[in-house]
Amino acid sequence: MNGFDIALASAGSSELIFACALIGALGIGAQWLAWRLQAPAIVLMALAGLAVGPLWAVLFGEALLDPQRVFNGGGKELLRPIVSLAVAVILFEGGLVLKFESLREAGAAVRRMVFIGGPLAWLLGTFAARYAAGLDWGSAVVFAGVMVVTGPTVIMPLLRQSKLGGRPGAFLKWEGIVNDPVGALFAVAAFEIIRVAATGESILGKGTMIVFAAALGVGLGIAFGLGMVRAFRQGWTPEYLKAPIIFASIIFCYALAEMIEKEIGLVAVTAYGMTLANSRLAGLNELRKFKEDIAVLLVSGVFVILTANLTPDVIRRALTWNTLAFLMVMLFVVRPLSVWISTFGTLKRNEALLLGWIAPRGVVAVAVSSLFATLLYDLGRQGDSKFYFSGAEQITPLAFAMVFTTVVLHGFTIGPLARRLGLARKERPGVLLVGVNPWSIDFARTLKDIGIEPILADNTWRRLRPAREAGLSTFFGEVLSEDAEVRLDHSAFDQVLGLSANEPYNALVSSHFAPELGRHKVFQLSAQETEEDDHRTLGLSTRGRTLIRRGRSYDSLIRDHYRGWEFSKTRLTETYDIEHFKRDRPKADIVAELRPDGTLNFLGPHREVKGGEGVMLISFGPQREAETPAIEAAEEAAAGSSAPAR
Repeated sequence: MNGFDIALASAGSSELIFACALIGALGIGAQWLAWRLQAPAIVLMALAGLAVGPLWAVLFGEALLDPQRVFNGGGKELLRPIVSLAVAVILFEGGLVLKFESLREAGAAVRRMVFIGGPLAWLLGTFAARYAAGLDWGSAVVFAGVMVVTGPTVIMPLLRQSKLGGRPGAFLKWEGIVNDPVGALFAVAAFEIIRVAATGESILGKGTMIVFAAALGVGLGIAFGLGMVRAFRQGWTPEYLKAPIIFASIIFCYALAEMIEKEIGLVAVTAYGMTLANSRLAGLNELRKFKEDIAVLLVSGVFVILTANLTPDVIRRALTWNTLAFLMVMLFVVRPLSVWISTFGTLKRNEALLLGWIAPRGVVAVAVSSLFATLLYDLGRQGDSKFYFSGAEQITPLAFAMVFTTVVLHGFTIGPLARRLGLARKERPGVLLVGVNPWSIDFARTLKDIGIEPILADNTWRRLRPAREAGLSTFFGEVLSEDAEVRLDHSAFDQVLGLSANEPYNALVSSHFAPELGRHKVFQLSAQETEEDDHRTLGLSTRGRTLIRRGRSYDSLIRDHYRGWEFSKTRLTETYDIEHFKRDRPKADIVAELRPDGTLNFLGPHREVKGGEGVMLISFGPQREAETPAIEAAEEAAAGSSAPAR
């Protein structure tokens, strides 16, 4: 190799390194910005790719990031393998949350939507893609299969924003979880049939081989899953190697299945994830952190690559009346009909109207669509192919158009439509208490007595048992995990209290919920026994607002609780105001006040009680025999009065 060749190779390496760094920075940067703004990450990632790809090319003549040139230039063919492996990881993660017991929990409507509505939406979507978007039949069938999916990563924020709970919220949540891998499998099946027809092989003979290969792929995925379960249960792998081993095994499983039959790898990795999900593996919740680390990085990178790979010419050809017609048919015909027909008799009219409208597409829709667009494009140009797939180039921009339209349109309309149809949560949201102990259980009882619905969360069944026996709402699990994103009804609360004995954990809980609820709605106990020591703990920016007062720590509250201190409810009147209360009960801590309009305010440093006629105080102090007759009379009056208007 001469000096000129070395210089060219060095320049190519530098460009590849810069491209990888730019993709990582843009993808993770978009995820971070979405977290800060509480905006859909999928939209911001796509905008980032468009900015450095086609938009940059229009403004400056050449794209800042051109994946086709960087990854496929110089005889390299890296782009499709990169996207294929990323899609394999995404589908594995989709399978990892698909428990069979979850399908039972989802109810009859979701099951019918999966087994009847899914194929129906695929059929109707095929006609929409063929006659409205103008795709050829092969591209239309594959693309419509992917468009069946609704992304749970997009659905969850919409449910929180709209406060949509109950049966409609559960339907949308479980439909997104179950349909994620199902739509991809539709596309795999369609592509394999088309590939056989395109190469002129015997459909019957090749079809039998495909079914056998798919069964082999499923068996391979199950074998990998069972082997991994055994390895983890027998302690053959150390904890710090579990996530890397999972990642490496996904790649190996995918590659092995691809050697058996092309595109069967996607089936194998989905089966692999489902096997792990249904194995009741003790450390499965910890393994789901895999998504937060590796899968999030891959998803971010794929989105930037796919949008940057679009050319201005492709985008211009996608912005046509055909695209608009396709979107209108998918939104106003395909989705409503598939929901109404498949769920007939299981949903009320207002529920069917809402669910027939809301169906935002997400990560899997774009990633899988783009992968099969490339496969169809390559298939149509093979020498032995009988078909030319003219619509393959339009699949990716159509997928992005569908994602942008549904995320924006459904995001702005789900709340008003839910309220208009009477499906939005009417009662005031409750409070999530994280960390179960005798003090928090008594506090939850008191909140329930005044009409505020508490939810006690803990990851230990033993600690939750007294709360369940007391008839309180509970959540068993880790509230910081991905599992809680699915199982915990976020529309049921709008304030969070960290009440565990672990101060850093309380701070993590506060930081986790602060972007969603606002930092003024997350609280935790003081860290230390004295106010001076409290200032030496975690900074104010990393923890929730202090509940009660500085120096009132978990240890001191539990100690006083065992000494016989109890919670009291006191309604202030015109003749019995806050000053009277403080004189009568100087030792009591005022924890919260319930305003006449139903607003619950938790008190602490710089959040003193406002008081006023009709305000209900919740305090924690010495037993009732130590109180004055005046306070007892006030509390009896409060107990006899009705709960405040909500």
